[in-house]
Amino acid sequence: MRITNHLFVLLFVGATLTSCVAKKKYLAVKNDLTNQKLELDAARKDLASCDDRVKSMLGQLGTCDKEKELLRADLRNAQGTLKLREEQIQDLKSQRDNQVTQVGNLTVLSQSASDNIKETLSQLEKKDKYIHLLQAAKTKADSINLALSVNLKGVLRDGIEDNDVDVKVDKTVVFINLSDKMLFQSGSANLTSKANSVLGNIAKIIESRPDLEVMVEGYTDNVAIKNACIDDNWDLSVKRATSVVRVLQNNFKINPNKLIAAGRGEYNALAGNDTAEGRSTNRRTRIIIMPKLNQFYDLLNPNLAPK
Repeated sequence: MRITNHLFVLLFVGATLTSCVAKKKYLAVKNDLTNQKLELDAARKDLASCDDRVKSMLGQLGTCDKEKELLRADLRNAQGTLKLREEQIQDLKSQRDNQVTQVGNLTVLSQSASDNIKETLSQLEKKDKYIHLLQAAKTKADSINLALSVNLKGVLRDGIEDNDVDVKVDKTVVFINLSDKMLFQSGSANLTSKANSVLGNIAKIIESRPDLEVMVEGYTDNVAIKNACIDDNWDLSVKRATSVVRVLQNNFKINPNKLIAAGRGEYNALAGNDTAEGRSTNRRTRIIIMPKLNQFYDLLNPNLAPK
């Protein structure tokens, strides 16, 4: 009986010792597993960080490729510009060589050319009196036209807004710019009721100067026009000039031999056509009062100069 109890005690102690050893191993394995999971999570985070860095580097690489292409394009443009500059330099060198050759040729004047120059100088000296006559004629013409301009401004601006009429004198010519709204109905060559009185005042000035010619020029803006009566801006400008000339001839008995009608279309503009104000300025009729061309020809002919 005593032996049996001892044996039972031994078995119990052995079982207890075995259980303690297994628990320690379990705890050790569990701790290892936990550590491995932590290490795995850290490794995954490192891998994700590496992936982000790889993506960032790939983006930077793409940007570098684009910048490289831009630099190559700039290099090609610079090479093209350099080639153009070299061609320009070569062209300038050729021009310089040609000019040097021409200067060299000019220095080798023949005796005949030298005699011609002396003869020309002699003729210029003889015509000194004629030159003074020309200067006197110009001064007289300028004075007459200045007086004419003052008279026109006084006559034409009576009851008319300043921006509807403009009178200028340039050398021996008087220019009268009249706005289209004062003379014509919109988009047509039909004259307004106000136009007749304005043209009547101009006719009085023309009648008082039988030695002058009168050119009427029509101008438009750049807005295209086409209808049953008008083909385009050229056509409208010509028709407007012709309408004014007909009134001066038929209503005020101006000699048609001294009248000229011309159309300038949308060209020779005074202002830009990108604003309503600019287009209004360009739509105008210009009346030019000037000496007859044959008077200029006679004036420039030495044989007709006063002795």
